[in-house]
Amino acid sequence: MAPQGFQLYDTTLRDGTQQEGLVLTVDDKLAVARHLDTFGVGFIEGGWPGAVPKDTEFFRRARTELTLHSAELTAFGATRRPGTAVSTDPQVRALLESGAPVITLVAKTDVRHVELALRTTLAENLAMITSTVRHLVHAGRRVFIDAEHYFDGYRANRAYALECVHAAAEAGAETIVLCDTNGGSLPDRIRDTVTDTLTTTGARLGIHCHNDTGCAVANTLAAIDAGATHAQGTAHGYGERCGNADLFTIAANLILKRGLNVLPADRLTTMAETGRAIGELTAQPAHPATPYIGRSAFTHKAGLHASALRIDPDLYQHTDPATTGNRMRTLVSDMGGRSSIELKARELGYTVTAGSEPVARAAARIKKLENLGYSFESADASFELLLREELSAGTAGPHPFTTDSWQITVEQHSGTTISRARIRLHVPGTTPITATAEGSGPVNALDCALHQALDTLFPSLAGLELTDYQVRVPTSRRGSAAPTRVLATFFDGERSWSTVGVDENLITASWQALQEAFRYTLRDITSPVTAMPVPSGP
Repeated sequence: MAPQGFQLYDTTLRDGTQQEGLVLTVDDKLAVARHLDTFGVGFIEGGWPGAVPKDTEFFRRARTELTLHSAELTAFGATRRPGTAVSTDPQVRALLESGAPVITLVAKTDVRHVELALRTTLAENLAMITSTVRHLVHAGRRVFIDAEHYFDGYRANRAYALECVHAAAEAGAETIVLCDTNGGSLPDRIRDTVTDTLTTTGARLGIHCHNDTGCAVANTLAAIDAGATHAQGTAHGYGERCGNADLFTIAANLILKRGLNVLPADRLTTMAETGRAIGELTAQPAHPATPYIGRSAFTHKAGLHASALRIDPDLYQHTDPATTGNRMRTLVSDMGGRSSIELKARELGYTVTAGSEPVARAAARIKKLENLGYSFESADASFELLLREELSAGTAGPHPFTTDSWQITVEQHSGTTISRARIRLHVPGTTPITATAEGSGPVNALDCALHQALDTLFPSLAGLELTDYQVRVPTSRRGSAAPTRVLATFFDGERSWSTVGVDENLITASWQALQEAFRYTLRDITSPVTAMPVPSGP
């Protein structure tokens, strides 16, 4: 069981927004808070009211627009200013006016920061901590203390750092959070410092780690093993410099590896979806290799792995991906073999066996094509079309359309560049179709021409949209004549998927990827809609 009242505390909306390039509106912050609450965190730090106008507005709107079911909304601020009465300090007053039931105060615990940054005495800093905590507790607020630079301060002057913790606890602070603000600590130092602080003061302790040594999550776990019962982090480890401890990884590790129930029942299975939703709102999605929830977290490529996974997925996975809302994926490449083809086919809903002839043929084709520069590990749609061809060898009907010819012209007039595509297609049961379209570039023009030619015959194509287009030179042969690989990503109204094309001519490679996308969309359609007018041309 989890320690009684374990506190899982999110600071995405405050510390996380210090990440370079991460800017949230008040609407964004409210939306992120709702996702975090649904996920089940215990505390959501909304920002610094009184110091940041946007955060003041957030707390004002939160009173009527934010209904929390699992979390307590927390306001962040500082202890009173040196030489100022706490009752007249405007920053402290703004914390109370925010209406937040919980207030987290940052307090200096490193003598160097007290003397050089605050420019006050060690005694006055203790008085600032004591008076501010007492004032807020007397006003009916729960108070946490963020002991800033605690681990550096403890090493520089252990006695004073411990005195700060004791003063905060005696004044009524519920939890004193020891902060590795510069992120320079390693797990053994964290463990030893937390153990000594807990033994000496008896205070309830928390942990807040930055990731400058790449150890933020490990440091958090070390602190919890040493007795901390409060852990802070941010979604996806957002934060300045190298970021904060990733709250999602912390939660999963505590539940799955430590058996501590730090979330409401069944909420862990929503973690991947919560991460995706927050990533969309912040425009900062999780790295594919993020533990537990990244797209690649349970992805397998090597043939040796695939052979074992076919027998038992646990042989190469430390936990069931479904526990965090993720799923296992198999990549198809020249590193894999028949087992990889089988696993990928099953993932796509096909029933095959590793020793079958279709699987053998598919594996051989993939190895040959990848040697030419193709890559199927990110092009599931192209792989599925290849697989279907092998599974239906000799029995498949005609393609929904074939290409007779295509042409691209690019003209520039008065500083304006115009790309024009002309294509001639054949659809079984119809006369040849010619379509001409203009676009912002050659690929866009070809895409528009395909839609013009086929949408009336195949209405399901109308919602197909090219959303991403990537070009790579897949061999060591460089220069303008080198083979080019195009990876095109499409959205069909329900999900995204990708196709691949390779050729020494960039436009030809693009045309291959475009055709594959249209054929993939029509993979279960054998004939066009009848009684539809057919576009035609000379």
